[in-house]
Amino acid sequence: MTLAPETTRTTTALTLQLLLEDGWFTVCELSLLTPGRGVAALLPDGRQVALFTDRAGRTYAIDNRDPFSGAAVLSRGLTGTHRGRPFVASPLLKQRFDLESGRCLDDEGVRVATYEVRAA
Repeated sequence: MTLAPETTRTTTALTLQLLLEDGWFTVCELSLLTPGRGVAALLPDGRQVALFTDRAGRTYAIDNRDPFSGAAVLSRGLTGTHRGRPFVASPLLKQRFDLESGRCLDDEGVRVATYEVRAA
């Protein structure tokens, strides 16, 4: 049996975009994100961003660099909620970072950058 490639497909996948200093940057198709799991992406300036989506369909983007260890590992962290706020826990030293504000829940003086996201 031979399969022919489908050529009549007209659906357009939603893409995930981040707001950077010079405008919106397309990162990937939104369908590639799995709820509860992070993905790392490389930005045009060489920085890395950690992308997360939850079961309710909300998407978050924070700096992938753990400020305590210096390693780019936050995309590999465990996600959860604390007092109704979504967070990711660093896989190395376990500090938790609020996915909306970037604030460290375990050390008030530390935070990571957050990015505005949209599906387009």
